[in-house]
Amino acid sequence: MPQRDPGPSVKDPELYEALRDEGASKEKAARISNAAAATSRSEVGRKGGNAKDYEDRTKDELLQRARDLGIEGRSRMSKAQLIDALRNH
Repeated sequence: MPQRDPGPSVKDPELYEALRDEGASKEKAARISNAAAATSRSEVGRKGGNAKDYEDRTKDELLQRARDLGIEGRSRMSKAQLIDALRNH
């Protein structure tokens, strides 16, 4: 299998590859690995926790988040489909 090259914008290629192997999207893996390189890996894990669960949000809130992320077909999705699309983006 050929080696994947994340490109020059990824600051922590090792973490990027680990996240990609776990199934994270390229964008998500790059965002997390760059945040970890800017601080520390353990610090990145402590940052979150302020957002509501997707299930606790309204469909309009989910639609807005999907719009912000550029998820295609969002207007035709049910709430459950939006949650799935957002989690797997």
